Amino acid sequence: MAAAETELQASLAALGLSPTSQQVSALQQYCDLLRKWNKTYNLISTPDLAQLDSRHLFDSLAIARYLHGETILDVGTGAGLPGIPLAIISPERQFVLMDSNGKKTRFLFQVKLALGLDNVEIENCRVEHYQSQRQIDIVTCRAFAPIPEIIRLTEHLFNPGTVLLAMKGRYPEEEVQALPDHFELLESHRLQVPGQDSERHLLVARQSVTA
Repeated sequence: MAAAETELQASLAALGLSPTSQQVSALQQYCDLLRKWNKTYNLISTPDLAQLDSRHLFDSLAIARYLHGETILDVGTGAGLPGIPLAIISPERQFVLMDSNGKKTRFLFQVKLALGLDNVEIENCRVEHYQSQRQIDIVTCRAFAPIPEIIRLTEHLFNPGTVLLAMKGRYPEEEVQALPDHFELLESHRLQVPGQDSERHLLVARQSVTA
C-alpha cells in the first residue's frame, strides 16, 4: 500500500470511517482532478489547494456520521465540497450537487463521469429557483451563507423531517440567534478534523414541530 494511501486511511479512520480500497482510490482521484482543473479554472484558492486533504477533504467527511435518509442536497457545492467526498463514502444515498457557477458544475460533471458516481446529480442553477420532485432529507452547505439566509433560500424544499446541516467555522452565535421563529436548532457539534487546528462546527436545524 502506498504511503499516501496509508496516511489517507489513517485520517479517515480518525473520523470513524472505514472506506473500501476503491473508495480511498476514488477520493485520491477526486483530489487529483481538482488539482488538475484548478490550474485553469481556479476552483479553490491556491493556499487551500496546498492543504487540500485537511482543509477540504477531511473537513467534508467530518459530517459523514450525521447523514441520514436517502437524498442529500448540497447547496453552493462549488468544487463538490462536501458533496463529492460524501457521495464516494455513501454510495447508498443520492446526492444533488447544486451551484450557479457554470465552470464549477462542468468540473463536477467530469468528476461524476471519471469516478462513475451514479448516485450524484448535478444542477447548474440558483437554489431559490430549484424545484424537487422527491423528498429532500438533508440540505447541507459549507461556507455558503449565514444560516438565516440559507433557510430563506431553501425553505421551499423543506418537508417534515428535512434537516439542515450547516458547516461553520467558529460557533455562529449571532446566526443562531437570528433563526426564524419557525425553525429550531436541534444540535451543534464541534468537529475534529485531522490536520486542522481551527474551529469547525456543524449545526443541525429544522422547521419547528407545531402542536
